[in-house]
Amino acid sequence: MKVTLDIKDDLYRAIKVEAARQDRTVRDIADEALEAWLEAVEDAEDIAAAKEAEAEYQRDGGGIDIEEYFRQRVAEDRAKYGSRKG
Repeated sequence: MKVTLDIKDDLYRAIKVEAARQDRTVRDIADEALEAWLEAVEDAEDIAAAKEAEAEYQRDGGGIDIEEYFRQRVAEDRAKYGSRKG
C-alpha cells in the first residue's frame, strides 16, 4: 500500500543519508521504524496487562502454592485414571 507522509526536510535528508550508508531504501527504513513502533506499543500493552493482573492478584489474593497445585493435579488424575503403579 502506498502512503504519502509529510516529513520534515532535515529528518528526511538524515533518513536518506543513513539509508544510503546502509545500502537500503527509505521505504525499508520507514517499514522497520513503523514495525518497531507497533511492537513497542504492543509490548507496553502487554506490560500494562501484566501489571494489572499482578495488582489484582495482590489485591484479591488467590492462587495456590505450586507444590499444592501439582498435588491436586496428581490426585485428580489418579481419581480419574487410577494409579499407574505396576
